[in-house]
Amino acid sequence: MSDTSDNIPTNEQLVDGLIKLLTVEQNTPDNFTGRPQKGGMGRVFGGQVLAQAIQAAQATVDQPKQAHSLHAYFLRGGKEGPPIDYRIARDFDGRSFSNRRVVASQTNEAGESKPILNLTASFQTPETGLEHSDAEMPDVEGPDELRSDMDVRREMVSKLGDKLSEDQRRMMLRPRAIEMRTIDRLHWMNSEPREPKAHTWFRTGAPLPATEDNPGLHRAVITYASDFTLLGTSALPHGLSWMRGELVGASLDHTIWFHREARADEWLLYATDSPWSGHGRGFNRGRVFNQSGDLVASIAQEGMIRRRKAK
Repeated sequence: MSDTSDNIPTNEQLVDGLIKLLTVEQNTPDNFTGRPQKGGMGRVFGGQVLAQAIQAAQATVDQPKQAHSLHAYFLRGGKEGPPIDYRIARDFDGRSFSNRRVVASQTNEAGESKPILNLTASFQTPETGLEHSDAEMPDVEGPDELRSDMDVRREMVSKLGDKLSEDQRRMMLRPRAIEMRTIDRLHWMNSEPREPKAHTWFRTGAPLPATEDNPGLHRAVITYASDFTLLGTSALPHGLSWMRGELVGASLDHTIWFHREARADEWLLYATDSPWSGHGRGFNRGRVFNQSGDLVASIAQEGMIRRRKAK
């Protein structure tokens, strides 16, 4: 079966679609609607809900305050198709800091609105202060020396052929607004147990429009991308993969600390590691660096990770 199409969107179209996906519609001062992903299938990508939630929270905070951290719990798996409702609670507005709570909900088939995510975000007016950092950027290949993950996906789909279901094929080959170039072999690339560490460069596939050149959008895109590869890091020591149908997994919580402004349309290195897994859960950490070696953001996530039972 061919994996090519005359209707493959351009990188510019994909990035425009991502911007639209992450732009929530304000219905009332404290209520927003997030649109579904075009052509989405199955469960809503967690990074999408996180990014839409932070976009909704940011819209209720006066400039020049900017998000410096978010803490979220995934409660239920969202379903692709129905829109997502975001309700904001303005818990605090001070001179330097503001705090917002966000409840993301989705209406189920019975017509009931059920929460799928709770998120708390803190915002700060930019200021100068004491500075130090002992985070060293990993010494790895640069993005120009690597193949794109999409090229690797196409090659793998071609090799696996009929071993993949149509849904797996579509998921692997779906065009993506975020370009990724992986230095190591991620769980879907390899079946051999290996050290629980991964390094991936990422950026939007095309420049973000100048009219959208604001720190809030770049933070939202980084938030969106931060859910890629993270939980999979805890699968690496076990040589198992969701893509091969060997695991069942879902994100349970997600935390991001934003340390400095960064452009999501310029290469960023996502270095992840998993120091522990057990009891059906995997703990994962991530650090995002710009090409100058500055630490941009720190991420932590715990997820449910279980070996799929044989039928």
